[in-house]
Amino acid sequence: MSAQMYLAYDYPLLSVFWSMLWFFLWIMWFILLFRVIVDIFRDDKLSGWAKAGWLLFVIVVPFLGVLVYVIARGKNMGQREVAQAREQQAAFESYVRETAKGGEGRSSADELAKLSEIRARGDITDEEFRRAKELVLSGSGPSQRSGAGSSSSSG
Repeated sequence: MSAQMYLAYDYPLLSVFWSMLWFFLWIMWFILLFRVIVDIFRDDKLSGWAKAGWLLFVIVVPFLGVLVYVIARGKNMGQREVAQAREQQAAFESYVRETAKGGEGRSSADELAKLSEIRARGDITDEEFRRAKELVLSGSGPSQRSGAGSSSSSG
């Protein structure tokens, strides 16, 4: 029992702030380290040997490696990140356009098959099926009506 025991109130407020500062700097250091490593692999202009060299430099001498990398290639890090974000956004928009376009191009045969499945499950009656079938065959089915309705309401 000769060891001195510290209680929470024995730890001064300034020491708490100082400890928190070091903790958050440590977290920021790891964030910066991983961003540099990701940027090394993201850069298409670097050769494989250059990537290996930078990675080795950043891992073996981390503080100096990250500092030198940010000084030498820091400006382009942001440009590469923005370019990747734009590519991802363009790919997402293309996917959304392709997916949305897939619903417009349904043929009347597809709609009749869908109606037949709904009738077979018993969700609609034979009379409802007959009326919906007439609508599809006349060319004013659900997909055509929504397109016609939006163009007539906007014009």
